[in-house]
Amino acid sequence: MPVTMTGVETRRLPLADAGVQVRATDTEGEARFSGYASVFNSRTAIGNPLRWGFYEEIAPGAFSKTLTEGDARMLIDHDSYYVVSRSSAGTLTLSEDERGLAVDSALDTELSYVRDLQANLRNGNVSGMSFGFYVIKDEWNQEQVEIEGADPVEVDVRIIREVRLIEVSAVTFPAYPDTEAELNAVAGALSNRGDLAAVEARAQYRPELLDLVHIDREPGESTRGTQKPAEPAVSTQPTGIPLDVRMRALAARYGLPA
Repeated sequence: MPVTMTGVETRRLPLADAGVQVRATDTEGEARFSGYASVFNSRTAIGNPLRWGFYEEIAPGAFSKTLTEGDARMLIDHDSYYVVSRSSAGTLTLSEDERGLAVDSALDTELSYVRDLQANLRNGNVSGMSFGFYVIKDEWNQEQVEIEGADPVEVDVRIIREVRLIEVSAVTFPAYPDTEAELNAVAGALSNRGDLAAVEARAQYRPELLDLVHIDREPGESTRGTQKPAEPAVSTQPTGIPLDVRMRALAARYGLPA
C-alpha cells in the first residue's frame, strides 16, 4: 500500500526543462534514465503570487547535504508502490551540478511498471519530473512587482536553501493540475514558514488555507532539530490556526467588521 508522508512538499518541472533521456548502455538489453528533478535559480509561481501565493527559487547547494546522508528513491507519480530505483541499492545516482539536481537511474525491465514508464516516455504520456522533500532552511523576502495600469504589488519570494530529499519522480502532470493542488502547495510552505500574519493575509482571498495550514514552530526556526524526522504516515501537525485569526480572515473576505 502506498505510503503518505506528512509534511512533505513537492515541486514539479516540465519535461522541456527536465532534459529527460532514456539511453541504452553497453550491457545488452539495459537502459538508463537521466534528467533533472530541479533547476536552480529558476523562479516559479506557487499559487497566485499577487494575492494568495508566492514566488519560489531553489538555491544552488540546497541538496548538497542531503545527498551525503539520505537514501532517496525514484518513483512514478510520487507513489511508493512504484519504486524504479534507490540510492542505497546502487541503482539511483543523484548529484548537484551547476544546473540543478541531476538524476541518473537504472531501468530494470523485469518490473512491468518500468516497462510501462519507458513506453509512456516514448508516447509523451509522462510530461515532467518532480521531487518530494522537507525544507530544512529557507528565507522569505518581499519584492515589488509592477502591474500595468495599477500600483505596484508587494509579493513574497521564498528562497529554499537546504532540503531533506525523500524521492524524485517521473510525473504525469508537470504543473499542479488544479487549484486544490496549488492551495496544498502554498499551505505546505506556509506551515513551514510559521508566520500567522502571512496566513491571515492570504486567507482574505482563500479562506480554505485556514484549514490547510498547520504551524508547529516559530518563524525562521530550522526543521532540522535534535529529534529525528517523523516516520512516514506519522502526523506531526497541531490543531491549526487560532480562532481569532480565522474570524479576522473571514471578515476581510466577506467585507464584515472584524
